Amino acid sequence: MNKPKMILFDYGQTLINESIFNGLAGQRALLNRAVKNGSGATAEDIHNFVEELEQEIGRYNPNTVESYKYEIHNFNFQRYINEYFELEFDMEPWEIEKIFWDNASPAIATEGIEELLEYLAINNIRTGVISNISFGEHSLKERINELIPTNHFEFIMATSDYVFRKPSKYIFQFALKKAGLKPEEVWYCGDNPICDVDGSVNAGMTGVWYTGAVRHKSATPKSHHIHIENWKELIHILNS
Repeated sequence: MNKPKMILFDYGQTLINESIFNGLAGQRALLNRAVKNGSGATAEDIHNFVEELEQEIGRYNPNTVESYKYEIHNFNFQRYINEYFELEFDMEPWEIEKIFWDNASPAIATEGIEELLEYLAINNIRTGVISNISFGEHSLKERINELIPTNHFEFIMATSDYVFRKPSKYIFQFALKKAGLKPEEVWYCGDNPICDVDGSVNAGMTGVWYTGAVRHKSATPKSHHIHIENWKELIHILNS
């Protein structure tokens, strides 16, 4: 096994351990910041409507999420919701989504990730991020930089800004192009067996299945991969 020139990471439950998503809490916090609520909708009204829409498009349905190939940017989704309920805000779109996200899903860095990233930097192994996420790159970068301020990520890619979602080969190929590297020179770490592990392996990378922050293991990767339960294991593998 060749040592990597670069390791790419997933975001949620890989770099960052997010709390269980509470969309209603996010809607309540956001509605408190609205300067106009023309429809008089409650946070519960908005939340229930959003849940209906999410089921319709299959974005967060566990039975269909793996076949969901394209990312809808939250700016567009939020605009639909705001105009539908006649909501107005005196903030930029990224500020609106940050308020929602911070309240819907507080988070902390996964245990040992800062030590791993320091090790990689010292050993001249480059790093970057590809996340399947509807929130924009601005918000994603801000959250990662707040929670892991010592990171040296060359790029942080939110799939909402690039159309294609993992496990699509196109998002991995684009990251390789940004890095200027061949697939066999890159490892990809993530918690999702299909999107992260099988997706990266199918793109020619080495897949690393990290399960240290996984709540429920519902499946296992179909492809050959490295399995770790903590970041110290990855350091050990790289040292061997």
